[in-house]
Amino acid sequence: MIFIIFGLSVYNTTLSILYLIGYKSLILLFQPFKEIVILAMLAVLVLELKERIRFHVIDYCVAGYFLYTGLYVFLPLGDFGFMDRLLAYKNTSFFALIYFAGRLIDPRTLQISKYFHFILIVAISAATLVIYEAASDQHLQSLTGYSDYTFDFLGQQQEGDYGLTWTFQRSSSGLKRFASFFSDPLEHASATLLSICVIAALFTKKNNDFNPTWLGIIALAATLISLFFSLSRSSTVSYFAIIYIYALITHKKYILNTSHALIAFGFIYIGIVLENTDLYDYLISTITLQEESALGHLIAWIEGLTTIISNPFGVGLGMSGRVAASLGSTIGGENLFIVLGVQVGIVAVLLYIFIHFALIAYSYKWFPHLDGKEKMVALCIFLLKVGITLPLFTADLGSFSYITYINWFLSGVFVNMIMRKDIDNQALT
Repeated sequence: MIFIIFGLSVYNTTLSILYLIGYKSLILLFQPFKEIVILAMLAVLVLELKERIRFHVIDYCVAGYFLYTGLYVFLPLGDFGFMDRLLAYKNTSFFALIYFAGRLIDPRTLQISKYFHFILIVAISAATLVIYEAASDQHLQSLTGYSDYTFDFLGQQQEGDYGLTWTFQRSSSGLKRFASFFSDPLEHASATLLSICVIAALFTKKNNDFNPTWLGIIALAATLISLFFSLSRSSTVSYFAIIYIYALITHKKYILNTSHALIAFGFIYIGIVLENTDLYDYLISTITLQEESALGHLIAWIEGLTTIISNPFGVGLGMSGRVAASLGSTIGGENLFIVLGVQVGIVAVLLYIFIHFALIAYSYKWFPHLDGKEKMVALCIFLLKVGITLPLFTADLGSFSYITYINWFLSGVFVNMIMRKDIDNQALT
């Protein structure tokens, strides 16, 4: 957990710095390190099993997804060879192994509160750095060898006005978007969603009172700072949706009433004060999908959906997502469901969607009946799964290691917890 939290948040930045200072050979060793950590952990957990595991329906679905998509490694579909298909398989399906690492570990050995505090430290550190970036009007990635590293190892071209990639600016205005020490502004924005979920889970007490410490208050302010400077529309909507949904399930009327008042004020402000301004035009063009970036997403989605309809069982691993993007030929754009559908078809997409919403349903169901760290994990998973639903449509969220690893590891831990709870309840009856 310490490696996942502190290591993966700075993973790509660390690799780009290694490239900058001339340790290119080390990158080949460090790049697969995160996968090696999970595989080693999983192997140890399997070897040390001392009791028979009772499987949950989510376990069967995750395993089924992993095995089904694994078939596509050996099917000669698409334009890529075996090694490229294997790499694409890792990108689309490795989350299953992360899940089972969490599923098999004994949750009694995990100090969830400590790890959640570490996530808050990452959030505060990210906001501190982004304040410096904004004050100096310079991306950290301009200093770390990011462009050369991503071009050499990931095939990403230098684009945009700042010698990085288009994601570091708002395409319509050229306004800078900052990534702090994350891989890009979209991962930075998605990390704020994880942080706000952790804050809610960590400081919600038995009676659903929200009682943050000074560290929690600072972290909450830090998430707002990061959200403001990363300029992600889907993450911004999701961030406030998480707060609203949290207020609903914990019956926080003052948050709900404040939210309703702010929404009403926002509509009035936009309609009266911002009318005939550039910001008003930007908001309207975004909502109507006429803004350049939103329109680009729509066109890519239509292309991807057309491919899926024509090839419901997929066109082969690597034909969408990071492998194809490295060659400039990806189909479907930044949408996790379409990226999956293009490669491995609608069966895998339906399995993924079922797993995602089943975790939402089970965490919501169990949240009122748990306490302590079990309640923390249930609330965090519920809010996080709900919160990332919209970004799943606007980004290939699976490529963001920091949030992906924490999300799926905690998902496995949660299912482990409720299965143990269920066994204990049956023993009592």
